[in-house]
Amino acid sequence: MIQHLQDTVTLHNGVQMPGLGLGVFKVEEGTELVEAVRTAIAHGYRSIDTAAIYGNESGVGEGIRQAMQDNGIPRDRLFVTSKVWNADLGYEATLSAYEASLEKLGLDYLDLYLIHWPVAGKYKDAWRALEELYKEGRVKAIGVSNFQIHHLEDLMEDAEIKPMVNQVEFHPRLTQKELLRFTTQHGIQLEAWSPLMQGELLQEPALVELAAKYGKSVAQVILRWDLQHGVVTIPKSTKEHRIIENASLFDFELSREDMERIDGLNRNLRVGPDPDNFDF
Repeated sequence: MIQHLQDTVTLHNGVQMPGLGLGVFKVEEGTELVEAVRTAIAHGYRSIDTAAIYGNESGVGEGIRQAMQDNGIPRDRLFVTSKVWNADLGYEATLSAYEASLEKLGLDYLDLYLIHWPVAGKYKDAWRALEELYKEGRVKAIGVSNFQIHHLEDLMEDAEIKPMVNQVEFHPRLTQKELLRFTTQHGIQLEAWSPLMQGELLQEPALVELAAKYGKSVAQVILRWDLQHGVVTIPKSTKEHRIIENASLFDFELSREDMERIDGLNRNLRVGPDPDNFDF
């Protein structure tokens, strides 16, 4: 289990992926974004997650460069993720999209590149492009996002390389137990986006009660729940005190009974689109 902010999980290809990172969904280009990335890295974060559709890869790259210079951190100590958007899910288009992301980020390679959504009839061609990038050593690991079990089964029927990561919406009201079981069985690392349900869970009475019991915030309890399930997580914040708080997860452990209590909050509720009914 992850016991420290810079602890990692080992992907099925041997790559080490930090168990906790910073997400930047909906953070616009500008000083706030650059400072959030700089702050996170200064406080020990080593994983930054962005995507082409977020429109903020340039700011993420600038924050990374400034943080590396300020803190003397080499590039190979960081883990940077981006994602190919739906409009670019073709073999050649995906290859071009990867180059565009690298250029905006100002990086020579990505640590993880994901297919953002399972667009029917398109993700297999995009996956061939990711496999090519991986075989050429242009990216350290490849994976998918928002894939359900049937999407993964369909992809793996023809894939030469199995996805290393599946990043999905995952929180106490959407526990996706069958998907977690499936990915674990197949050696695919599950990663949580929107782990706090975009803040909707912060007033949940059962979680407020548990936070008081452990002397922690509700957010810390939820993120600790993620880690104890073996799920990598990338909470988003631009505020320094929240960035620090979100990483202060390693001085307590939820009991088995409390883990099960949080599991019991599941309602199969999403704040994001349904991967099977997303209007692409």
